[in-house]
Amino acid sequence: MLDRRDFLSLVATAPVWGADRTEADWRHYGGDAGATRFSPLEHIKRGNVANLKVAWSHRCGDAVQRPSTTIECTPLVIDGIMYLTTARVQVRALKAATGEALWNFTPPGQPARAAGVNRGVTWFEDGKDRRVFAAIRDKIYCLHPQTGELVRSFGDNGIVDLAAQFDRDMTGLTFRITSPAVIFEDTLIVGGGGGEGPRPQAPGHVRGYDVYTGKRKWIFHTIPHPGEFGYDTWPKDGWRRNGAANNWAGMSVDLKRGWVFVSTGSASFDFWGGDRHGDNLFSDCVVALDARTGRRIWHYQTVHHDVWDYDLPAQPALVSIRRNGQTLDAVAQVTKTGFVFLLDLVTGKPLFPVEERETEASDVESEKLSPTQPFPLKPAALSRHEVNEDLITDISPEAREFVLQRFGGVRGGRLFSAPSKQGTLYTPGTLGGALWGGCAFDPASRRLFVNSSELPSIVTLVDGRPEDGYRFGITSYEKLVDHEGFPGVKPPWGHLTAIDLTSGDFAWREVLGEYPALVARGHKRTGTFQLGGCIATAGGLIFVAATADEKIRALDSGNGAVLWEHKLPAGGYATPCTYAAGGKQYVVIGCGGGNRQPTPAGDEYVAFSLGT
Repeated sequence: MLDRRDFLSLVATAPVWGADRTEADWRHYGGDAGATRFSPLEHIKRGNVANLKVAWSHRCGDAVQRPSTTIECTPLVIDGIMYLTTARVQVRALKAATGEALWNFTPPGQPARAAGVNRGVTWFEDGKDRRVFAAIRDKIYCLHPQTGELVRSFGDNGIVDLAAQFDRDMTGLTFRITSPAVIFEDTLIVGGGGGEGPRPQAPGHVRGYDVYTGKRKWIFHTIPHPGEFGYDTWPKDGWRRNGAANNWAGMSVDLKRGWVFVSTGSASFDFWGGDRHGDNLFSDCVVALDARTGRRIWHYQTVHHDVWDYDLPAQPALVSIRRNGQTLDAVAQVTKTGFVFLLDLVTGKPLFPVEERETEASDVESEKLSPTQPFPLKPAALSRHEVNEDLITDISPEAREFVLQRFGGVRGGRLFSAPSKQGTLYTPGTLGGALWGGCAFDPASRRLFVNSSELPSIVTLVDGRPEDGYRFGITSYEKLVDHEGFPGVKPPWGHLTAIDLTSGDFAWREVLGEYPALVARGHKRTGTFQLGGCIATAGGLIFVAATADEKIRALDSGNGAVLWEHKLPAGGYATPCTYAAGGKQYVVIGCGGGNRQPTPAGDEYVAFSLGT
């Protein structure tokens, strides 16, 4: 480990390769404050990407197979130093050019092998001060980037308890946060909240804290309190007892306007809303807030009265399009439903037509579903919205027969099919469409790149027992799969799609990933279920791991051709980053394996470069 003097010497001599330090770095979870996941670096490009080799790897040393750990973290890189979280959610700093460890932070009172999920940390600097913020489970920690020690002047000796100052009785409720906070000026903005299960859950209110002191500055109630906008979309006492509607996937910031963009999830309970009649603002919404005050500027709801667990699963991406000879600032929101909502950044109005279409009613006790749901006419959906007998898997007679038997015992088969006690099939499922990896945006081509999956869900409601304290639960989070666990619909099961945001049309669409066991039987290019996202670069490349074949790939952003791929030591179920250090451009991926994929857990970060 380096001492403070060595660290400062390293920073002072960090090379500025081919760009200023901001361009050479990866300073935000989403690449930049607007979550475009784009890098202007172009040393690695179409013509030489096939020469990428492993430059270094770093073993965190804390993976566990049972229960399986994972890594969902996208590292930050600032002035030649990388900041990341490990499989067991410790914070660590490395030399970005070599992978050498500089320091490690384990949250106080947390066993070194404690479990959890974390997608990264947050960087702050103001010309005089530098800090790293780590939002882990129910607390946020403020660390010195030079040493990893707590900044004792922040909060309570460097820690803020996120379950406190919640404007609601939190007795018996739990709080968790999995994605990094964001910062505007001197305000640290934090999401997170309760779960979405049938038992009482904490709400997902968004809060702003003083970045120096940890004092709460403002709060935005995602379940509105009396007198607030949206209060009438809930029962009168909903703000006291209903939960979730939380931002678990991260936020983005318009630094020019001073606005923060929040994507929210469903309200609890995920699959029955008989105790929360109404559209339930601000669940399943993109919300624009004044980052200084928390005041709502606009909102757009993507699902009314959600009973499908159709959380908004990713940061809103701040992008731009050309229309009528003018450049318009926009917000692109990917969804589990497979839709991409493109909204005017200033007004929140859709930039392509959206139809409110009638959807089926529920026959479950006390449930009152919304009679309509929004369907964007452009871009086209990334995932199928129907499962029928013709679409059932045919990779083998045994697989087809197995799935057909399950298919014949349930209802539905469409987007927004109503949950039932019989069992309802709907698609995309809770892990279909796009997930927390989000999307990447190339400002030159104005293309949006999204990886997505095909994995229908089956939800079967069951009566709660008197001692359970809730009216309905579910049997399990069941997926429509065959006897071997492969998706129960015909492939392809995973894609990477390029969308022209000016026209709303697909520029190209490629199958992403394959299952080695099926390749051995002659089933190639099936695509796989994916966890993690992609990034775009000025070198004309898209880098993505995410697939169940445990590979990372580089695709041509112009046509989707795979130009390079590499087998990882464990599944790369995270989003890569790219940066410059020591005169080279690197691409790094966290290889945590495990998670919802049937592959072994790992704890390694692997960096690639073109070598000397």
